[in-house]
Formats: sequence, structure tokens, C-alpha cells
Amino acid sequence: MKEKSDKKQLIIGILIGALVMGIAMLIVVIGVVRKANRTYLQESTFVSTTDSVLDEETVKKIEQVQSVFDGKSVYDVDNEKLKEGMIDGLVAGSGDVYAEYLTPEELQDRVSTYNGTIYGIGVLMGPDENKNVYIHKVYDDSPAEKAGIHAGDYIIKVDGEDVSSLSLDDIVSRVRGELNTKVVITVYREDDMAEHDITVIRGEIPVEVIDYKMLDDEIGYIHIEEWYDTTSGQFEKAYSDLESQNMKALVIDLRSNTGGLVKAAVDVLEQFLPPCDVLYIEDNTGKRTYYKAYDSDEIDVPIVILTNAYTASASEIFVGALKDYDKAVTIGTKTYGKGVVQSFISLYDGSALKLTTERYFTPSGTALDGNGIDPDIEVEFDSEAYYDEENPVDNQLEEAVNYLKDKGGY
Repeated sequence: MKEKSDKKQLIIGILIGALVMGIAMLIVVIGVVRKANRTYLQESTFVSTTDSVLDEETVKKIEQVQSVFDGKSVYDVDNEKLKEGMIDGLVAGSGDVYAEYLTPEELQDRVSTYNGTIYGIGVLMGPDENKNVYIHKVYDDSPAEKAGIHAGDYIIKVDGEDVSSLSLDDIVSRVRGELNTKVVITVYREDDMAEHDITVIRGEIPVEVIDYKMLDDEIGYIHIEEWYDTTSGQFEKAYSDLESQNMKALVIDLRSNTGGLVKAAVDVLEQFLPPCDVLYIEDNTGKRTYYKAYDSDEIDVPIVILTNAYTASASEIFVGALKDYDKAVTIGTKTYGKGVVQSFISLYDGSALKLTTERYFTPSGTALDGNGIDPDIEVEFDSEAYYDEENPVDNQLEEAVNYLKDKGGY
């Protein structure tokens, strides 16, 4: 079951788990929590230059809507939720599809995730084709594994609360919690067609975002799942291990890597490039900020990068830079095309607004937003072959290996 679940993560798209993130499916977040070496959580000190949306008529309508709820609704209406809903509506009306309002608790969860450590149970979860949330992966030696949660289990309840009507973000927030506290996860297991109440003690979960192995013919394989503060260190460790095994060429798998921190992608790029510009970003005034590689050491082996429609954001920064400097060949399908940066702006009460503040460009000046990156060699993913129980084949990876063997020069 675990092997089957590992395979699914290449094509499900954006799977968000209790271990890693609380980002809605297909909302690809670059989330610049850190920029250069500093926290990029700005305080809101801006003065609006436009008329306020809270004019007299709008306030009157809000009061009337609240009065109708108070007088007619059969439900107990929570005024605090109404307030948050109004702010959510304001954000939604901005036209910025990546904008979000985050409560103080949600903000802390997001920052903890990008920092690479959270308190949870150690699983990756996401929706199936029917939008039922299931355990996609159970991490080794995690609280979930020790408690007996299995990959493939469907989450039915958290602490006795039915979660079938909750969003993935809400389920994630309920599964997470304080260090060393208990949470009861009720799962449905298809193996015995029964529900199981499993008590798990939350622990400190390092976010493992690198998976690697040595393939035949001394070709290394590194799968980067997300771009977090910890990604560069994990990548360096994986590469060193493969290098010690006499690696002659490398496949970097960025399929379904939807993004993360810009700086994390830049840090890994520094291991591949000589001192140079890696990308630049441009704000709404046209001001440009350049990101550079400074390390004189550079990886020098034949490289293929695997991409698909969910290779996005910081992953496209990585792909674009290596292509601009002729350091890699890409195989797979066209990337997502997200070339904008989000920043977190803190509000007076500890909550925050996340909104799009900049566009980014490859070193050669290519704008990625809405365009994506076409592969050098287009190979559609063969899901039938991939899920063949007798002889599973990853045809895109196979194409990458064959390319390196035939044209990699070793």
C-alpha cells in the first residue's frame, strides 16, 4: 500500500498534507516568507489612495444583512466568523487569485511549514478523485506510523468531529496542534472495510522534501517535492551521497513540485551555477531586484529535469535558470506558468494579508506568468504503464535515462 501511495504523488498535482501545508488545490503559492536572509513579513503602513469600499451605503447593507441573519436564520450565527468572512470576501474581490487573509493561527502554521518543522503526526494527505481525503503517505518513524495509521486510510473524523464537509485546510489545522498532545484520528480502511479510532501523539516533524536514489548506469535521481528553508541542505546531502557512489549523470524530478520559497530555489541553483544572475523580480512600480549566485563551485554532470503541468512557481525559477545557462535538458510536459511572487503583510492584530506584489523573470528576461516552460523533449505521462501491477514503468523517467545514456557524453 505504501509503494502504491508513493507513486501517486507524481501525478495527483497539488497534494497538501497534515505534514506539509495548508494550501488549496491548484492555488500555487510561492509565499515569500523569507527574502534574501530576512523574514519578509511586512507591517501594513500603507495609506489607501482610492475611495474606501466601506462607504455609507455598504455599511448600511452590511448592517441589514447581519440583521436578517440575526432575525431569520435557524442557525446560531457567529459574529467573529461573519467578520472574517467579510475580509475574505474583500480579498476575493481583489481579482488576485493568490491573495489570502490569514488569521494569526493560520499565519503561524504557514511560517512553521516554510521553516521546515511543524508539530503534527507525520503524514501527507490529499483528495482522491471523489474529493475524499485520504492518507497519501506515512513518513518513516513518524507518530502516525508508530500509532498504526496506514497509507491509503481515509480520514473520517478528527477528535470525534466528522470532517467530510470540511476543507482540506480545515482538516490540516485540526490534525496539527501543540507538541506532545493527543489527537484521535478516525480512519476508514478499505482492507477490512471498517473504521478505526487511532490515538496519535503529535510530534516535531521535520519536513522531508528530498527523495533520491541511484539508478542503473550510475545515473542519480533526485526528486524535489517542495522548496522550503531545509531544501538546499537536504539536496546537498543527497547529491554528496550520489557523488560518493560515482554518479555520472543526474535526473532532477520536479513533476508536481508546485513551488515554495524563492530563496530555497536560489540556494539550490547556487550549487549548479557560477557567480551570475539567477532571476530578477519587478514590483508594481517597475523596480527590479536581482537574485544572484555567488558560489564559484558548480555541479558539472549531464542533467535532465522532469517537468509536468504542476511544475510551478519556484520550480519554474529553477528550470528557467538552468535552461538559460544551458545546464540542463527538460523532458516531460509544459510547466504551469506561475511567474508572480506573493508577500505576507502583517496586520495590527497578528493576522496577515498575502497578496501578489511582484512578477519574476528568468535571467534572460523571459516572463513565465501565464506562459510556462515548454520541455526540450515532450513526453506525455503514461499513467496506464505507471500503474501496471505486474510491470510498472515511469515512461518519462525512462526517457530521461535513455537520453542521458545516448547523449550524455559518458
